[in-house]
Amino acid sequence: MSAADPPGDAPLLIDGLQYANWSRAIFEQMRRGGVSAVHVTIAYWEGCRETLSNVGHWNRRFAEHSDLIVPAHSAADLRRAREAGKTAIIYGFQNCSPIEDDIDLVEVFHALGVRFMQLSYNNQSPLATGCYEQNDPGITRFGKQVIAEMNRVGMVIDMSHSAERSTLEAIELSRRPIAISHANPASWAPALRNKSDRVLTALARSGGILGLSLYPFHLKDHSACTLEAFCEMVARTVDSMGIEQVAIGSDLCQDQPDSVVEWMRNGRWSRATDFGEGSGANPGWPKPVPWFGSNLDFRGIAGALAGLGFAPPEVARIMGANWLRFFEQGFTPE
Repeated sequence: MSAADPPGDAPLLIDGLQYANWSRAIFEQMRRGGVSAVHVTIAYWEGCRETLSNVGHWNRRFAEHSDLIVPAHSAADLRRAREAGKTAIIYGFQNCSPIEDDIDLVEVFHALGVRFMQLSYNNQSPLATGCYEQNDPGITRFGKQVIAEMNRVGMVIDMSHSAERSTLEAIELSRRPIAISHANPASWAPALRNKSDRVLTALARSGGILGLSLYPFHLKDHSACTLEAFCEMVARTVDSMGIEQVAIGSDLCQDQPDSVVEWMRNGRWSRATDFGEGSGANPGWPKPVPWFGSNLDFRGIAGALAGLGFAPPEVARIMGANWLRFFEQGFTPE
C-alpha cells in the first residue's frame, strides 16, 4: 500500500452522484480519499446514439486508468474493486432521453451497465414531470410501463429531479424501492429540487434511499452552509427516515466549465438561458462550500458526523454501507 492509499480499516465510502470533468487527477483523488464507488452521470439530454458514445468514452477511461477505476454492474463488482484498491464506477442517467420512445432500450442499457435512470430532469418528460414544471399530472402511460421494465431488469428508479406527485406515484408503482440519489429535505433548505416531508416519509416507508446533496443551491445558506449545519440536517433526516435510508449523493461537478452547467440547465429545449434555481442572474457554477470541494473531503464529513454523536456503525451506514445494501437489492433482475 502506497502512502497515498487510504488506511485498510477506512470506512466504505460511496457517493450516490457525481458529474465531473473526468481526468486521472480526479481518479487519483478518489483513491487518496478512499472513495470505493461513485454513481456517475453519463446522460442528461443525450439521445440513444450520443449516450452510446458516452459509454465508449468510459470504456477508454477504464483502459487508460485501469489501475484506478473499474466498471461495476453489481455489489459484488464493487467489493472486488475495493479489495483491489480501485474505485468502482456505476453508470446512471439523469433523464430518460437515452431510451427515446423504445422500452426495449431499458434492457439494452442495463446490459451495458446502466443501473440508475431518472424518470425526468426538471422538465416534463415522456415518463414523468420535472420539478420545474408548474403542473404535475404524474406518471404517464409510458412511464408506468418503463417502471415495470426497470423493476424487471434491475435498474434503479431515481426521482431526484422530479416533481412531487410524480415522485409519490413512482414510489407507489414501483415493486422495488426507489432512490432519490441527490437531494435534501425542503423543510431544511427550500429549493424546487429538494423533497417534501411527505415524499421523504413515503420513500422511507417503501425502503427507498435518500442521497443527501452537497450542491450549494440545495443547502441552507447555499455556499455559506457550514459543515455543522449539514451534519445537523443529516441527524434530523435520520431521525425522521431511519438510519438505513440515508446516504450521501454529493452532486459533485468538479472541474466543469460554465458551458457544462448551461448544457445541464438548457439542453437543446430552450434558446433562452435558464439560470436555474437559486442562481439568480449568475448562469455559472455556485461557489462550493469551503469544507467540500473534491473526493478528498468525504472523510471530513464522516469525522464531523462522529463528532456530532453518531456511533461508528452509524457513520459507516451513512457514508457507504446503506448504498451497498441498496445496490445488492436493486441491481439484479427480478
